[in-house]
Amino acid sequence: MALFASLSERLNHIFSKLTKRGKLTELEIRTAMREVRVALLEADVNLRVAKNFIAEVSEKAVGQEILASLNPAQQVIKIVNEELIKLMGSKNAKLEVSPKLPTVIMMCGLQGAGKTTLCGKLAVQLKKQGKRPLLVAGDIYRPAAIAQLQVVGKNAQTEVFERGTQSPVKTAKEAIDYARSKGYDTVILDTAGRLQIDETLMQELENVKKNVEVTETLLVVDAMTGQEAVNVAETFNSRLEITGVILTKLDGDTRGGACLSIKAVTGKPIKFIGVGEKLTDLEPFYPDRMASRILGMGDVLSLIEKAQQAITEEDAKKMQKKMQENAFTLSDYLEQFAMLKKMGGAQAMMSMLPGMGKLKVNEGDIDEKRIEHTKAIILSMTQAERDNPNIIDSRRKRRIAAGSGRSVQEINQLLKQFEQTKQLMKQLKGGKGRFRLPF
Repeated sequence: MALFASLSERLNHIFSKLTKRGKLTELEIRTAMREVRVALLEADVNLRVAKNFIAEVSEKAVGQEILASLNPAQQVIKIVNEELIKLMGSKNAKLEVSPKLPTVIMMCGLQGAGKTTLCGKLAVQLKKQGKRPLLVAGDIYRPAAIAQLQVVGKNAQTEVFERGTQSPVKTAKEAIDYARSKGYDTVILDTAGRLQIDETLMQELENVKKNVEVTETLLVVDAMTGQEAVNVAETFNSRLEITGVILTKLDGDTRGGACLSIKAVTGKPIKFIGVGEKLTDLEPFYPDRMASRILGMGDVLSLIEKAQQAITEEDAKKMQKKMQENAFTLSDYLEQFAMLKKMGGAQAMMSMLPGMGKLKVNEGDIDEKRIEHTKAIILSMTQAERDNPNIIDSRRKRRIAAGSGRSVQEINQLLKQFEQTKQLMKQLKGGKGRFRLPF
């Protein structure tokens, strides 16, 4: 599912009506803004935030300069885009680094938001930046919380510091001393959560902050809980003075209310978003990129970054050479699927391309299962068959079908598709060096 698909679809429908009219009147703009307000409220955006947002946009959109412009509809969309960016924080909010190492990051939040897993995801993110993080087990109440963090730490290849059920304050102090002695520059402290906010939880978190120099207090909230996530953020902020928010589960059926409301309500920025279950599925939050995706304009910069992480320069040059020499094989085809998966899958990639959010894409057009079926077919071939598909006769097709659990018809479709791809590469070959990989 595309991020905030429902809200994006509603906004695009509203703006498409404006673009068809050419010149706009003040009444037409105000009518459209009322529709935008309804769309925001249906997306579970905070009532006060939605009201203020519409007021800001309307004030700028009904100015004489806009109404008299050659394309007022585009000017209105531009204003909406700018106000969305402003609403979500204007720019990417980076993590603070303590001048006196280690930097201490305290993770807090309710149970079920994914806080413990997020500690591992953040460790992976920091390690990519050349940091040396240490995970600290500070949740001594939830059964198996320490064991869960140890599993997360193992998967993230990050050491976990734990002292059983002793006081979380004492554990945090000892962890910082340990980090200094072992050369760790960042301490990520996993704290206790509750099913709901209570005084005991808040008091314990306040005690940790009083006794330890915490650089960042990050609140982890479940984006799928909508307005409740905003209420949780407001309460935690009033007691702990959080420095930022991490929104999890943005890959689910998220309406967008939390993402669009948290900064306006708490004054604290969203620093990261969780977009999947893997430890690598944590992304820095960029308000401008998010606004573009909400308005169906795509997110090319994030797409490029994902490609750079999934594909090395050497791999790209190697693949480019094969394409130019028309030496592309089914094994290479298989590698392309692996790269696509690293980048988040076909559906995720489509949602980041400009204009694709406005298209009605049938489920069968980008079917992740179909990709898996194609991989199964190729994996059931011999190396000789992958290198030279022309040798695949009816007998070989029956064997491949049996091995992959797919039909002979699907194998024929794959071979036809592969041949079409090779023909396309022949045409591109005439580019005389101007050809580049589409990644």
